[in-house]
Amino acid sequence: MTKTNVMRLLESAGIAYRTAEYEYDENNLSGLHAAEQIGIPAEQVFKTLVTRGDKTGILVFCIPVDMELDLKKAAAVSKNKKVEMTHMKELLALTGYIRGGCSPIGMKKKYPTFIDETCILFDEIAVSAGIRGEQVILSPEDLARFTEATEADITKEMG
Repeated sequence: MTKTNVMRLLESAGIAYRTAEYEYDENNLSGLHAAEQIGIPAEQVFKTLVTRGDKTGILVFCIPVDMELDLKKAAAVSKNKKVEMTHMKELLALTGYIRGGCSPIGMKKKYPTFIDETCILFDEIAVSAGIRGEQVILSPEDLARFTEATEADITKEMG
């Protein structure tokens, strides 16, 4: 296992974490696949979504892989009228990460970050380690503190 920038940042901040590897599948980019492989319930595995607010610009949202980002709620908590997903081709330039390996930790710039309030229901949650096929598992409090994230109700059921 190679040490990612995410792991180095957590270590330098003195934050405890463990890692879990999974087989990355180009044809199955759902986080449900990752959750299944690492043996953690889907509601404890968080995906990182990069959006653009009409007033504030780039925003980061971390939500459970079995949920969908509610764009209306996202706009409200971030003080925007409208929030849209960014284009996949912009992801690397904005964050330094590629799709399937985007982590809220260690992006190129410090963007306003929001994490779904359900994170506090768990002792630990998983987020991308910054590469495809690797997750870091840590306490939601540590993650929120490190990324200066705001906890908020930002999801809706998939479908």
